[in-house]
Amino acid sequence: MTKEEKVLVIQEIKELLQDAKVVYIASLEGLNAQKSSDFRRQAFRNSIKVKVVKNTLLQKAMEQMDGVNYSEIFPTFKGNSALLISETANAPAKLIRDFRKKEDKPVLKSAYLQETFYIGDENLETLANIKSREEMIGEIIGLLQSPIRRLLSALENKSAASGSKAEETVVETPKAEEAETVSAEETTAEEPKAETEVAEPAAEVPAEEKAEETAPETSETSDSSEETNADENAGE
Repeated sequence: MTKEEKVLVIQEIKELLQDAKVVYIASLEGLNAQKSSDFRRQAFRNSIKVKVVKNTLLQKAMEQMDGVNYSEIFPTFKGNSALLISETANAPAKLIRDFRKKEDKPVLKSAYLQETFYIGDENLETLANIKSREEMIGEIIGLLQSPIRRLLSALENKSAASGSKAEETVVETPKAEEAETVSAEETTAEEPKAETEVAEPAAEVPAEEKAEETAPETSETSDSSEETNADENAGE
């Protein structure tokens, strides 16, 4: 590799590290071409950038970086080295762990994330269990929303209970109206009875019958008067 080519490679590594918050260094040594290709394919699906680099060029690139001092992980730059860059803290560790369910490789050399350095393959499980920024934000949001959800649930239950009571009231109201209607009908039905109980006025007697009843009484009176007068004359 010429000097110019080395400069280009160093510049490429620096561009990868420029805004990287999650950096893993792993060894792919022992994987054949097919398995290395499978590993890269799975990394691509998980939005992880993979670049096999020379240790000396990787160290020079990191030494030229501003902001982060990577010197703590330089001793791990031995043998085959692959640079893994991700935006998710635990994604590379999970990728390596899952790939090793069928293989013995890759091996974790070191990692830098959340402003902390991890040295050695024994940290793989710890790194795989680290909560990503997105997961932590999701959990925080879930904790904040939990009281609100409980409040909304309580309000919904209260609203449902109020709705049920309102329905019961609507159902009972026709019954009350029906009872009033029945009572009114009974009162109306009883009123004719009251009229029936009132004494009926005596039927008028025709004038002719009155005359006939009065006439004999007059005749009898006249006869009596005549008898009285006769007696008086005889006395005389």
